[in-house]
Amino acid sequence: LENTDSSSYEQNLTYVGIMGLQDPARTEVPASVALAHRAGVNVAMVTGDHALTARAIATEIGILEGVPGERVVTGEEIEAMSDAELEAAAPDIRVYARVNPEHKLRIVAALKNQGHIVAMTGDGVNDAPALKRADIGVAMGIVGTDVTREAADIVLADDNFATIVEAVEQGRVVFDNLKKVILFLLSCNMSEVLIVSITSFFSPQAALLPLQILWINLVTDGLPALALGVDPAESDVMTRKPRNA
Repeated sequence: LENTDSSSYEQNLTYVGIMGLQDPARTEVPASVALAHRAGVNVAMVTGDHALTARAIATEIGILEGVPGERVVTGEEIEAMSDAELEAAAPDIRVYARVNPEHKLRIVAALKNQGHIVAMTGDGVNDAPALKRADIGVAMGIVGTDVTREAADIVLADDNFATIVEAVEQGRVVFDNLKKVILFLLSCNMSEVLIVSITSFFSPQAALLPLQILWINLVTDGLPALALGVDPAESDVMTRKPRNA
Protein backbone atom coordinates (compact mmCIF):
# COMPACT_ATOMS: atom_id res chain seq x y z
CA LEU A 1 0.00 0.00 0.00
CA GLU A 2 2.94 2.36 0.54
CA ASN A 3 3.56 2.66 -3.22
CA THR A 4 -0.10 2.80 -4.22
CA ASP A 5 -1.35 6.05 -5.73
CA SER A 6 -3.93 7.53 -3.35
CA SER A 7 -6.08 8.60 -6.31
CA SER A 8 -6.82 4.94 -6.99
CA TYR A 9 -8.88 4.79 -3.78
CA GLU A 10 -11.42 7.20 -5.21
CA GLN A 11 -12.60 5.07 -8.09
CA ASN A 12 -15.94 3.37 -8.71
CA LEU A 13 -17.56 5.05 -5.70
CA THR A 14 -21.28 5.65 -5.23
CA TYR A 15 -22.40 9.00 -3.83
CA VAL A 16 -24.71 8.33 -0.91
CA GLY A 17 -24.95 11.69 0.83
CA ILE A 18 -23.20 14.33 2.84
CA MET A 19 -23.13 14.78 6.58
CA GLY A 20 -22.43 17.93 8.55
CA LEU A 21 -21.39 18.23 12.19
CA GLN A 22 -22.13 21.16 14.47
CA ASP A 23 -20.87 21.93 17.96
CA PRO A 24 -23.36 24.62 19.02
CA ALA A 25 -22.78 27.12 21.78
CA ARG A 26 -24.62 26.55 25.05
CA THR A 27 -28.04 28.15 25.17
CA GLU A 28 -27.17 30.44 28.09
CA VAL A 29 -24.06 31.92 26.48
CA PRO A 30 -25.72 34.74 24.42
CA ALA A 31 -27.44 36.12 27.52
CA SER A 32 -24.17 35.92 29.48
CA VAL A 33 -22.27 37.74 26.72
CA ALA A 34 -24.92 40.49 26.67
CA LEU A 35 -24.74 40.80 30.47
CA ALA A 36 -20.95 41.04 30.32
CA HIS A 37 -21.20 43.83 27.74
CA ARG A 38 -23.65 45.75 29.96
CA ALA A 39 -21.19 45.39 32.82
CA GLY A 40 -18.42 46.94 30.73
CA VAL A 41 -16.57 43.66 30.20
CA ASN A 42 -15.36 43.15 26.63
CA VAL A 43 -15.52 39.56 25.38
CA ALA A 44 -13.17 38.27 22.67
CA MET A 45 -13.08 34.83 21.08
CA VAL A 46 -9.66 33.26 20.53
CA THR A 47 -9.94 30.00 18.62
CA GLY A 48 -8.08 27.65 16.35
CA ASP A 49 -11.14 27.23 14.12
CA HIS A 50 -11.49 28.62 10.60
CA ALA A 51 -12.27 32.33 10.35
CA LEU A 52 -15.72 31.75 8.81
CA THR A 53 -16.65 29.32 11.59
CA ALA A 54 -15.40 31.75 14.22
CA ARG A 55 -17.38 34.62 12.70
CA ALA A 56 -20.58 32.55 12.56
CA ILE A 57 -20.35 31.43 16.19
CA ALA A 58 -19.31 34.89 17.41
CA THR A 59 -22.29 36.45 15.63
CA GLU A 60 -24.65 33.82 17.00
CA ILE A 61 -23.65 34.40 20.64
CA GLY A 62 -23.49 38.18 20.37
CA ILE A 63 -19.76 38.87 20.39
CA LEU A 64 -19.90 40.43 16.92
CA GLU A 65 -23.61 41.21 17.17
CA GLY A 66 -23.94 40.89 13.38
CA VAL A 67 -22.33 44.27 12.69
CA PRO A 68 -20.81 44.31 9.16
CA GLY A 69 -17.14 45.09 9.01
CA GLU A 70 -16.25 43.62 12.41
CA ARG A 71 -12.74 42.22 12.12
CA VAL A 72 -11.90 38.56 12.38
CA VAL A 73 -8.11 38.43 12.68
CA THR A 74 -6.27 35.23 11.81
CA GLY A 75 -3.00 33.90 13.12
CA GLU A 76 -1.28 34.80 9.86
CA GLU A 77 -2.34 38.43 10.28
CA ILE A 78 -1.06 38.45 13.86
CA GLU A 79 2.32 37.16 12.69
CA ALA A 80 2.45 39.97 10.13
CA MET A 81 1.85 42.60 12.84
CA SER A 82 4.56 44.12 14.96
CA ASP A 83 4.00 44.25 18.72
CA ALA A 84 3.12 47.95 18.47
CA GLU A 85 0.59 47.32 15.70
CA LEU A 86 -1.02 44.50 17.65
CA GLU A 87 -1.23 46.67 20.79
CA ALA A 88 -3.00 49.39 18.83
CA ALA A 89 -5.47 46.98 17.20
CA ALA A 90 -6.13 44.46 19.99
CA PRO A 91 -8.67 46.50 22.03
CA ASP A 92 -11.01 46.65 19.00
CA ILE A 93 -10.63 43.04 17.85
CA ARG A 94 -13.32 40.67 19.08
CA VAL A 95 -12.53 37.45 17.18
CA TYR A 96 -9.19 35.74 16.56
CA ALA A 97 -9.14 32.61 14.37
CA ARG A 98 -6.51 30.04 13.40
CA VAL A 99 -4.32 31.06 16.31
CA ASN A 100 -1.60 29.08 18.07
CA PRO A 101 -0.40 29.36 21.71
CA GLU A 102 2.24 31.94 20.81
CA HIS A 103 -0.44 34.21 19.34
CA LYS A 104 -2.49 33.93 22.55
CA LEU A 105 0.50 35.06 24.56
CA ARG A 106 1.00 38.08 22.28
CA ILE A 107 -2.69 39.00 22.48
CA VAL A 108 -2.61 38.96 26.28
CA ALA A 109 0.59 41.01 26.37
CA ALA A 110 -0.82 43.54 23.89
CA LEU A 111 -3.98 44.09 25.92
CA LYS A 112 -2.08 44.37 29.20
CA ASN A 113 0.30 46.91 27.69
CA GLN A 114 -2.76 48.97 26.77
CA GLY A 115 -3.79 49.02 30.44
CA HIS A 116 -6.55 46.41 30.24
CA ILE A 117 -7.22 43.83 32.95
CA VAL A 118 -7.16 40.55 31.04
CA ALA A 119 -8.77 37.21 31.85
CA MET A 120 -7.80 34.32 29.58
CA THR A 121 -9.45 30.89 29.42
CA GLY A 122 -7.78 27.69 28.31
CA ASP A 123 -7.75 23.92 28.63
CA GLY A 124 -4.60 22.61 26.96
CA VAL A 125 -0.98 22.39 28.05
CA ASN A 126 -0.05 24.98 25.42
CA ASP A 127 -2.48 27.48 26.98
CA ALA A 128 -0.59 27.56 30.28
CA PRO A 129 1.84 30.40 29.34
CA ALA A 130 -1.03 32.69 28.26
CA LEU A 131 -3.00 31.89 31.43
CA LYS A 132 0.06 32.65 33.52
CA ARG A 133 0.66 35.95 31.68
CA ALA A 134 -2.94 37.10 32.05
CA ASP A 135 -4.14 38.96 35.13
CA ILE A 136 -6.68 36.17 35.69
CA GLY A 137 -6.07 32.72 34.25
CA VAL A 138 -9.21 30.60 33.96
CA ALA A 139 -8.82 26.86 33.38
CA MET A 140 -11.45 24.32 32.43
CA GLY A 141 -12.07 21.90 35.29
CA ILE A 142 -13.58 19.09 33.22
CA VAL A 143 -11.58 18.98 29.98
CA GLY A 144 -8.59 21.01 31.20
CA THR A 145 -5.20 19.40 31.71
CA ASP A 146 -3.43 19.26 35.07
CA VAL A 147 -0.80 21.70 33.81
CA THR A 148 -3.45 24.24 32.82
CA ARG A 149 -5.27 23.95 36.13
CA GLU A 150 -2.02 24.46 38.05
CA ALA A 151 -1.16 27.56 36.00
CA ALA A 152 -4.61 29.13 36.38
CA ASP A 153 -5.98 31.39 39.11
CA ILE A 154 -9.52 30.07 38.72
CA VAL A 155 -10.75 26.60 37.71
CA LEU A 156 -14.27 26.31 36.27
CA ALA A 157 -15.95 23.22 37.68
CA ASP A 158 -18.55 23.21 34.89
CA ASP A 159 -16.51 24.61 31.94
CA ASN A 160 -19.27 27.17 31.39
CA PHE A 161 -18.73 30.77 30.24
CA ALA A 162 -21.89 31.82 32.11
CA THR A 163 -20.15 30.87 35.36
CA ILE A 164 -17.43 33.45 34.67
CA VAL A 165 -20.02 36.21 34.27
CA GLU A 166 -21.79 35.06 37.44
CA ALA A 167 -18.45 35.17 39.25
CA VAL A 168 -17.97 38.77 38.10
CA GLU A 169 -21.36 39.66 39.56
CA GLN A 170 -20.68 37.90 42.85
CA GLY A 171 -17.25 39.54 43.05
CA ARG A 172 -18.84 42.96 42.72
CA VAL A 173 -21.38 42.10 45.42
CA VAL A 174 -18.60 40.97 47.79
CA PHE A 175 -16.58 44.12 47.07
CA ASP A 176 -19.62 46.35 47.75
CA ASN A 177 -20.38 44.55 51.00
CA LEU A 178 -16.76 44.81 52.16
CA LYS A 179 -16.89 48.55 51.61
CA LYS A 180 -20.13 48.78 53.60
CA VAL A 181 -18.69 46.77 56.50
CA ILE A 182 -15.43 48.74 56.59
CA LEU A 183 -17.16 52.14 56.48
CA PHE A 184 -19.64 51.06 59.16
CA LEU A 185 -16.96 49.71 61.52
CA LEU A 186 -14.71 52.74 60.98
CA SER A 187 -17.54 55.16 61.79
CA CYS A 188 -18.61 53.20 64.89
CA ASN A 189 -15.11 52.82 66.27
CA MET A 190 -14.24 56.42 65.45
CA SER A 191 -17.19 57.57 67.56
CA GLU A 192 -15.93 55.47 70.48
CA VAL A 193 -12.43 56.89 70.12
CA LEU A 194 -13.77 60.46 70.03
CA ILE A 195 -15.95 59.91 73.11
CA VAL A 196 -13.05 58.55 75.15
CA SER A 197 -10.60 61.17 73.86
CA ILE A 198 -12.85 64.22 74.40
CA THR A 199 -14.26 63.22 77.78
CA SER A 200 -10.79 62.43 79.14
CA PHE A 201 -10.03 66.18 79.02
CA PHE A 202 -13.06 67.08 81.14
CA SER A 203 -13.46 64.16 83.54
CA PRO A 204 -10.95 62.22 85.64
CA GLN A 205 -13.02 59.09 85.16
CA ALA A 206 -13.23 57.07 81.97
CA ALA A 207 -16.28 57.80 79.84
CA LEU A 208 -16.60 54.14 78.88
CA LEU A 209 -15.47 51.14 80.88
CA PRO A 210 -13.66 48.32 79.04
CA LEU A 211 -16.70 46.09 79.55
CA GLN A 212 -18.96 48.72 78.01
CA ILE A 213 -16.68 49.07 74.97
CA LEU A 214 -16.68 45.29 74.58
CA TRP A 215 -20.49 45.25 74.79
CA ILE A 216 -20.75 47.98 72.16
CA ASN A 217 -18.40 46.08 69.83
CA LEU A 218 -20.28 42.83 70.24
CA VAL A 219 -23.84 44.11 69.97
CA THR A 220 -23.93 47.41 68.09
CA ASP A 221 -20.88 46.75 65.86
CA GLY A 222 -20.73 43.00 65.31
CA LEU A 223 -24.30 42.06 64.41
CA PRO A 224 -24.99 44.93 61.96
CA ALA A 225 -21.61 44.32 60.33
CA LEU A 226 -22.50 40.65 59.82
CA ALA A 227 -25.80 41.71 58.26
CA LEU A 228 -24.05 44.12 55.90
CA GLY A 229 -21.61 41.36 54.93
CA VAL A 230 -24.43 39.29 53.43
CA ASP A 231 -26.33 42.19 51.89
CA PRO A 232 -27.99 41.24 48.55
CA ALA A 233 -26.77 42.68 45.27
CA GLU A 234 -27.69 46.23 44.32
CA SER A 235 -29.97 46.56 41.31
CA ASP A 236 -27.25 48.23 39.21
CA VAL A 237 -24.39 45.90 40.10
CA MET A 238 -24.08 44.59 36.51
CA THR A 239 -24.71 47.88 34.73
CA ARG A 240 -21.72 49.72 36.21
CA LYS A 241 -18.43 50.01 34.41
CA PRO A 242 -15.48 48.16 35.98
CA ARG A 243 -13.79 50.13 38.74
CA ASN A 244 -10.25 51.42 38.33
CA ALA A 245 -7.90 48.71 39.54
